[in-house]
Amino acid sequence: MSSTDAKVEQMFQILLDPKEKGTEKKQKASQNLVVLAREDAGAEKIFRSNGVQLLQRLLDTEETDLMLAALRTLVGICSEHQSRTVATLSVLGTRRVVSILGVENQAVSLAACHLLQVMFDALKEGVKKGFRGKEGAIIVDPARELKVLINSLLELLTEVGVSGQGRDNALTLLIKMVPRKSPKDPNNSLTLWVIDQGLKKILEVGGSLQDAAGELTVTANSRMSASILLSKLFDDLKCDAERENFHRLCENYIRSWFEGHGLAGKLRAIQTVSCLLQGPCDAGNRALELSGVMESVIALCASEQEEEQLVAVEALIHAAGKAKRASFITANGVSLLKDLYKGSERDSIRIRALVGLCKLGSAGGTDFSMKQFAEGSTLKLAKQCRKWLCNDQIDAGTRRWAVEGLAYLTFDADVKEEFVEDEAALKALFQLSRSEERSVLFAVGSALVNCTNSYDYEEPDPKMVELAKYAKQHVPEQHPKDKPSFVRARVKKLLAAGVVSAMTCMVKTESPVLTNSCRELLSRVFLALVEEVEDRGTVVAQGGGKALLPLALEGTDVGQTKAAQALAKLTITSNPEMTFPGERIYEVVRPLVSLLHLSCSGLQNFEALMALTNLAGISERLRQKILKEKAVPMIEGYMFEEHEMIRRAATECMCNLAMSKEVQDLFEAQGNDRLKLLVLYSGEDDELLRRAAAGGLAMLTSMRPALCSRIPQVTTHWLEILQALLLSPNQELQHRGTVVVLNMMQSSKEIASTLMESEVLEILSVLAKGEESPVTRAAAACLEKAVEYRLIQPNQDGE
Repeated sequence: MSSTDAKVEQMFQILLDPKEKGTEKKQKASQNLVVLAREDAGAEKIFRSNGVQLLQRLLDTEETDLMLAALRTLVGICSEHQSRTVATLSVLGTRRVVSILGVENQAVSLAACHLLQVMFDALKEGVKKGFRGKEGAIIVDPARELKVLINSLLELLTEVGVSGQGRDNALTLLIKMVPRKSPKDPNNSLTLWVIDQGLKKILEVGGSLQDAAGELTVTANSRMSASILLSKLFDDLKCDAERENFHRLCENYIRSWFEGHGLAGKLRAIQTVSCLLQGPCDAGNRALELSGVMESVIALCASEQEEEQLVAVEALIHAAGKAKRASFITANGVSLLKDLYKGSERDSIRIRALVGLCKLGSAGGTDFSMKQFAEGSTLKLAKQCRKWLCNDQIDAGTRRWAVEGLAYLTFDADVKEEFVEDEAALKALFQLSRSEERSVLFAVGSALVNCTNSYDYEEPDPKMVELAKYAKQHVPEQHPKDKPSFVRARVKKLLAAGVVSAMTCMVKTESPVLTNSCRELLSRVFLALVEEVEDRGTVVAQGGGKALLPLALEGTDVGQTKAAQALAKLTITSNPEMTFPGERIYEVVRPLVSLLHLSCSGLQNFEALMALTNLAGISERLRQKILKEKAVPMIEGYMFEEHEMIRRAATECMCNLAMSKEVQDLFEAQGNDRLKLLVLYSGEDDELLRRAAAGGLAMLTSMRPALCSRIPQVTTHWLEILQALLLSPNQELQHRGTVVVLNMMQSSKEIASTLMESEVLEILSVLAKGEESPVTRAAAACLEKAVEYRLIQPNQDGE
């Protein structure tokens, strides 16, 4: 221990020695410090060796390498340790730690973001658990420290001189830390506090223009991050009074800019409305209805200044999201958007005007009969979108709008068909999804969902359709090119173009823009891609199995269910050990077990049971994982299911799980009908169910001889069921039957005597004389056991 102390001191001496600047020795010392801090004992050593003060000196040098080493070492010190986190914050100062987020260097800003995330987690755990053990070393109120930290982040949002990347990182931290993780948690006080203290600051970032003089420094992703944070805060509110307060604060902020600051104020107000429309759209729609806002948007669309036009056209596009308002803009704004599209000399304006037209043109959704524009117009718009998408000369921020346009136009099946035929457009789309332009992810996901028809669609009841026609109500019509054969062909073309590898990259995105809704879109597409058995190999080869795991573990309920179902399909048809190599195979169990819940459909239950059967047959460790996830009671429940395929799949799964000691204990326990059910199922008409049940019986009677004596007690028909198995024309059933009989005979002479007194003796004699096979060997072993018990005599020939 004393040598470690000396080493820590030596490392800090090297790092703080100005003569060692840029040397390999210094680099080695910084790496060693980071590695040491990753172990709890090492972190404690550094902490007790006055490490935080020394790390503060490293931060003050403002040398990138030293700052990164210091921040990464601090991560180790604070990780999952509340008292060390509080002590670190008191030494460094909360403002100082948060200010590092705002530096220009991207790597340092990200490292500071990671440190703050670790500090948040440690403090939040403290709030949940109170004080315990060694962590009681410093008695503080973690909730107070948490608020100080969040307040510093909110102040950073509007500080001048903070880098755009730093602002984005601050928003990301607020998105992760402030809203409740689950609606079951009743305490949303942190959200209410942030709304009261910082809503205006968040709106200020959302209303800032990129690269504008006198504005806050923001990136292309800042407004989208602000929208996501606002949306999460709004969704975290519990009652109408809290939502009304949110609306009031937003409206007051927009009104304050709209009414007293001339044209610049109007632009900021409109930009803020756009930010709200992309996030909590209820608040955005309320803001649009403020007097003069919509009129100003329409008026500024005709402005000579590109910046003003951009703001106004984007607001118009976002405003057209609601069908009600889309019809209003169709009546009043289409001619304006058409003029901008045809008349503007700037591509940036034309492409946005085009998206506005696309959005209005798709207001009918997938309903073929509700066309907003004349026949062929949507195809022309889509062609122009694809042309812009493929143009490398246009910047990614502008090309994103072309994808937005396609996301709306692909509701039309003619557009889908043309789009998947255009290889260049698909490659450009996938390339853009991998770029730094993160806000394109949702639009890419929407376009792919439309092309694969993986949105929820219920076939209308024919009687209801007739009734609606009689009542002269509108009945949605499906496009002829949305039939299953067309959809399958489109999926094949997308797979050939490399859609899986593009989506795998999207899933790996570490950005708040990858929202739960975005994850749900990707899950829907993956499920559509694995629908056909022959396509599943391609999906696995391109990394689809690996990408589905995070989608199945995080996101909306629908998204997680769809991803879990896709995992089940892959696990059924391909070798799970190849699809999910290494430790990853154990992560598959939880999503599959989630599909056994009663809220899931019968098909999902069936596929989950089939997949779990495959996993249970691989190793004892996997069986233990299935047991740990409390799957056995649910599987037992499905063994009583009316649907024969679900009942059979559950029995097969239980048969494989019966290799585990814990499951054998359940069957051996007194006072249950588990064994009776297997015996009765062995006599059912469904051959596959009989095979599964008889296999389970053979396994259990081999492993637990005590169960053999209970078989005659569970049902009076046990002998008939065994005889039926032995007489079955199916060799697999015969083999299972002979093994059960052999196990019963080996368990006790009394049971053997009962068996030999019945027709079983005659059947076994015939089976033993057949061609060499597992059945004949087992039958011969039964007869040998009977001879051993002296229940029968061998023939004079020695047979």
